[in-house]
Amino acid sequence: MLIEVKNLSKSYVNDGVITPVLHDLSFSINEGEFVAIMGPSGSGKSTLMNIIGCLDTATSGDYILNGTNVSHLDSNRLAEIRNKEIGFIFQTFNLLPRYTALENVMLPLIYAGISKQVRLQRASQTLADVGLADRVEHRPTELSGGQRQRVAVARALVNDPSIILADEPTGNLDSKTSADIMKLLDEIHAKGNTIILVTHEEDIALHAHRIIKLRDGKIESDKPNPRH
Repeated sequence: MLIEVKNLSKSYVNDGVITPVLHDLSFSINEGEFVAIMGPSGSGKSTLMNIIGCLDTATSGDYILNGTNVSHLDSNRLAEIRNKEIGFIFQTFNLLPRYTALENVMLPLIYAGISKQVRLQRASQTLADVGLADRVEHRPTELSGGQRQRVAVARALVNDPSIILADEPTGNLDSKTSADIMKLLDEIHAKGNTIILVTHEEDIALHAHRIIKLRDGKIESDKPNPRH
């Protein structure tokens, strides 16, 4: 079991006012699954993604990732686990504009303390794997939206994480480029990677083999995708 979520709840406190966002969620995700988390705006999917990605912690309940209960760890331990276990792909790419594609992809390896020679080798290979072997020295402004997202995918993959967490990965892309990025994610999943995709778009969610739907902070449904 890669991920186990048990009776997980999350509330935010602002000026003494408690706002509950997630209510008593329980589910598990096995290694190698491709899961979409869907829901309308305000359903709690971003909050759940932040907890799965170790960017936030639950108010109550447990989140066990690869055998470690990360629910109540401090921010330093969360950062360690995040860098080792999770590769993020964001809607807005989150690339550093002054860095080349290669330098952007090497960043997680620097945090992991990998030697420069190995960093260069792994980052170059990962960019080649996503079809950008000829773009390693380009900066983000010199790349199209789809190429930028491929750099972000390479950066997510370079540390060989347990989970690829993709938050609306096609949200800023046209339909043809979206299809290309989803094809790339399908290929990454076929190689054995675990992917958790957060989206509000039905056609994007249909790439996943299982769809968890949230509504008002609760699981409305959790079903296999009949297309797979």
